[in-house]
Amino acid sequence: MDAFWWILGGGIVMSCIALVGSVTLILPKRYFDRIILPLVAMSAGSLLAGALFHLMPTAVEEMPGLAPWIWCMVGFGSFFALEQFLHWHHCHKPTDEHKAPLGWLILIADGVHNFIGGLAVAGAFLVDIHLGMVAWVAAAAHEVPQELGDFGILIHGGFPKKLALLFNLLSGLTFLVGGLVAWGLSSQIDVSFLIPLGAGNFIYIAAADLIPEINREGRAGRALVHFFSFVAGVVLLLVIAMYVPHSHGSGDVHQGPGHDSHDHEGHDH
Repeated sequence: MDAFWWILGGGIVMSCIALVGSVTLILPKRYFDRIILPLVAMSAGSLLAGALFHLMPTAVEEMPGLAPWIWCMVGFGSFFALEQFLHWHHCHKPTDEHKAPLGWLILIADGVHNFIGGLAVAGAFLVDIHLGMVAWVAAAAHEVPQELGDFGILIHGGFPKKLALLFNLLSGLTFLVGGLVAWGLSSQIDVSFLIPLGAGNFIYIAAADLIPEINREGRAGRALVHFFSFVAGVVLLLVIAMYVPHSHGSGDVHQGPGHDSHDHEGHDH
């Protein structure tokens, strides 16, 4: 199946993940508290493993010299800037722990975050379909706990339930927009740089946002659960790296609209 359809389908499904936040309306607080941080820990592990076991090895094969590492730092720095200038971070706390309504800020920042994520995941699909699947799974694992927390913030900030769901969905659609932008650009420029850019995004989210939040847990039993949840996320992506073959390294990027495959016949040796 063409990369475009993977990008389109993946973007639509990722956008719909925003609707999982409605679970917080029916889930008792004690159960929410019990599951949310293990999910955060697993998503941290999957993001780091996706970046280090999948995205960066492919980027090193696709790009020369220090280029993949520079773009990785650009990806890391872009999310650092997003937090600094929008004063936003991923949040997975129950609604009653938020002292001020942060709804509009969350929606704007989440929309920007999803757009960048869509660019990165689409870039992975354009280089290699299997790599795109891995990047999508890692991103989706992170989106579930994030959307649970974001929806709770919107409700706590005074948004009606249906409006909160609608705005969450709209902010999620920017992931699809980012993917389509990457696909469109792929007919004009080499989009391989989106692979290490996405890796930097993944590393920042896991290391700067998610893991510090997990480390606030002081109880030994819960900390052990979080650690093994983190390891589970790492192992899942490691197993995929070991047993699911990638076709990367060929130097051929799936092209977007208006591309003529005959233009690149000379590259196939």
